[in-house]
Amino acid sequence: MNAPSGNVAWRVEHPNGTSAHFSKSEPGSIRACLAVRVKRLPPLITLRYLAVALRTGSFAEAARELHVTSAAISHQIKALEDELGVELFVRHRRKVSPTAAARAALPILEDGFSALADAVTQLRAFGETKWIITVCAEPLFATKWLVPRLHRFYSRCPDAEVRLQTSQSSIDAKNGEAVEAATFQKTGVDLAVRFGHGRYPDLETSHLLQISLVPVCSPALADDLPFSSCSSMIRYPLISDRSMFRASERLSWHEWFRHSGLSPPEGYRERVFGNGLLALEAAATAQGTLLTSRHLIETELDTGKLVIALDSELPCQLGYYAVCPSASLARPVVQAFRKWLADEAR
Repeated sequence: MNAPSGNVAWRVEHPNGTSAHFSKSEPGSIRACLAVRVKRLPPLITLRYLAVALRTGSFAEAARELHVTSAAISHQIKALEDELGVELFVRHRRKVSPTAAARAALPILEDGFSALADAVTQLRAFGETKWIITVCAEPLFATKWLVPRLHRFYSRCPDAEVRLQTSQSSIDAKNGEAVEAATFQKTGVDLAVRFGHGRYPDLETSHLLQISLVPVCSPALADDLPFSSCSSMIRYPLISDRSMFRASERLSWHEWFRHSGLSPPEGYRERVFGNGLLALEAAATAQGTLLTSRHLIETELDTGKLVIALDSELPCQLGYYAVCPSASLARPVVQAFRKWLADEAR
């Protein structure tokens, strides 16, 4: 498509050698030019059949995935070859092989369908679900900090609906771990509360809570010991939350002993649980002493279900952060929830 001088601004050349000219002075000429290009696209369903057949390398496999017959796949691809004038598959007796032209087109086709899916997701977000927000956080924070406060968000936004998900992947595995906006689009999450260092390039990030870790146990264990020294602490198992081990900064009993000026005792028993909720339940049922954050066990401390074993806290550089793509903030419900989180944290 070239732009010659004079009144003729655009010329579109067709594969059959004909061309169409559009004048600068004609209203909508550029739109007409683009319309000609769009009309030349084969049906999307045909391109979809091609993409799946290329990815699976088999008409039969593509048919199973798309819930159609192998004949339907073969017919659509043959029609596409006739329309484009390009061979896409070499037919053998019992199988097919993609040509070089088809293989080269596959990444572009997959990117195109992915972009279309993202666009549809974005459109839906601004439609009937405009007051629905999907939030993701690690299990302990979601259950012990977020859920008990949610009624106050509903008081602010009675028409809203919070769809809460939990995931261990909301904990940074290392400092500066890349968390991309595309991840939010793929998972359908509008906003995440991450436990980490707070450095997430290209995402909107606000700090919520900085934490430190303190040993807690059930009142029964505290009465039985009582905790007054390192030797008394290790009479019962020390409970650990494995999810904390994802972070590059180790948050374990070994670090707590050293920070408290104690030599880590040899041969102490440690029981490791897969997430913070499991570890918390073990501590509440007198199975040992847990290292956790006061912020996340306020209810258990207020009700006396847990008590502080030794009032020596291990500070850490990690904290909880509200994180979302810039595009999410275009939705009023995401703005409202983000502000509410910040108010609750204060």
